[in-house]
Amino acid sequence: MNYAALVTAISTYTENTFPTTAMNTFITQAEQRIYNTVQFPSLRKNVTGAVTASNKYVSCPDDFLAPYSLAVYPLAGGDYTYLLNKDVNYIREAYPNPTSTGTPKYYALFGPTVVSSTITNELSIIVGPTPDTDYYAELHYYYYPTSITTANTTWLGDNFDSVLLYGSLVEAYTYMKGEADIVMGIDAKYKEALALAKRLGDGMERQDAYRSGQYRQAVT
Repeated sequence: MNYAALVTAISTYTENTFPTTAMNTFITQAEQRIYNTVQFPSLRKNVTGAVTASNKYVSCPDDFLAPYSLAVYPLAGGDYTYLLNKDVNYIREAYPNPTSTGTPKYYALFGPTVVSSTITNELSIIVGPTPDTDYYAELHYYYYPTSITTANTTWLGDNFDSVLLYGSLVEAYTYMKGEADIVMGIDAKYKEALALAKRLGDGMERQDAYRSGQYRQAVT
C-alpha cells in the first residue's frame, strides 16, 4: 500500500475527506506508535565513523534515537571491540582523569552536542577511557524511517499495511470525535494487527528453524 492508496482507504473507511496536513498527521502519529511498539529490522541503521585520540566525545547521527551497539577497531585493521553501555556517572567514576587513555571499553549518551557554544538538537556519546589513538567506529542504532507521507512507499506500507491503516484510522476517528463504540471497534482491529506485526518483528524475524525449531501447534 503506497501513500495514495492509504489516503484513499482512510477517506473511504471514515467516509470523510481531510485536509492534507491533518491526513499526514494521522499517518505519522500512527507510524510513531507502531515503531515504538515493534522493533522491525527496518528500524535499524548503521554508520561508520571515527573516534579521535584524546577526544572522549562522539557526535550521533542527526536521525539517531537510541543505540543498539557501538564498536571500535584499529585504523590499520584488527578485531572489533564492542563497548558496554553505561551511564555517564559510571564512566566519570571509572575514569575520573580525562587524560587517562586507552582503548574505549564503555559508552553512554552524554547529551546535546555543543558547537561554538550553541546547543544543537544532535546528541553526543561519551566513551571511556579517553581514546589513546584514532579508531574506526561502527554504530548500530534505532531511527524512524522516512514517513510514507514523504517517501510514498515504505517497508511498513509494503509488508504490513493493515497495522498502518488501522493505526491511522484510530487517529482519524479521534480527530473526528467519533462515537465511542466505533472508536473502540477500530482500536480493537488496530491492536489485532499490531499483535500480528509484533509476532513478525519481535518473534519470527529474531529466530530460525535451525536454532529454535519449527513452530508446532498442539493437536487435540
